[in-house]
Amino acid sequence: MLGLPEQVEACLFDLDGVLTRTASVHAAAWKEMFDSFLRDRAAATGEPFVAFDPVKDYSAYVDGKRREDGTRSFLASRGITLPEGAPDDPPEAETVHGLGRRKNELVLKLIEEKGVEVFDGSVDYVRAVRAAGLRTAVVSSSANTVQVLKAVGITGLFDARVDGVVAQERNLPGKPAPDMFLAGAEAVGVAADRAAVFEDALAGVEAGHAGAFAVVIGVDRVGPEHAAALAEHGADVVVSDLSELLEPHQPEPGKSMPDIPKPDIPKADKPEPDKPEGAQ
Repeated sequence: MLGLPEQVEACLFDLDGVLTRTASVHAAAWKEMFDSFLRDRAAATGEPFVAFDPVKDYSAYVDGKRREDGTRSFLASRGITLPEGAPDDPPEAETVHGLGRRKNELVLKLIEEKGVEVFDGSVDYVRAVRAAGLRTAVVSSSANTVQVLKAVGITGLFDARVDGVVAQERNLPGKPAPDMFLAGAEAVGVAADRAAVFEDALAGVEAGHAGAFAVVIGVDRVGPEHAAALAEHGADVVVSDLSELLEPHQPEPGKSMPDIPKPDIPKADKPEPDKPEGAQ
């Protein structure tokens, strides 16, 4: 019914691009921020201006990563090194943290202007997972996860949250390191080999593969090239929407999924649903 190996007791979902239509918002914000920085740099140095590609550069260097890691990764691809700065750097500072702050302000502005939508089929899948008694966690590199979950009213679908804020507080390495997903599995009380990972980013499927999870589901919202890249980077199964996993015909897995008896693990407490704004 869920398209998962029998031993799976918990599902760990990325947010942007898996459950919410915010990956394109992040890509637009990264492009606006980096293009402005690169134009100014080209004017100052005489180097040619080469724009940030919101598909190729986004996928290769920033998608799924914490802001500072994504900033550092893309700049390195252009041979640019900036001072790290500090988390409280203002957005005009030409530091890794300053550029990250600038990008985040652009994301929040775009979300406020355009709002946030969900992928209905994927949210239906999360509901089906919970109805089957499996635990759920959202594992996202975004520092705006709480705000996005509340905006679309799905906070109550998750037993735990490990996001960019939690990662910074706990000093967890970001994706493609597996630490955030491992923390998500720990938060819902299961071992990695009893948890499934759902990701749309190359860094995210790499993290799931590195963590030796029961299965890594890649979500392709881009096209055949990205679907192939997800499989190459560690996805066991690639779908265009999680609703496909609920259909009688399951997608072909990249690897066989073992049939291991389900252990007797106590269920996590269900969270309270979102309260309307202003409620205590």
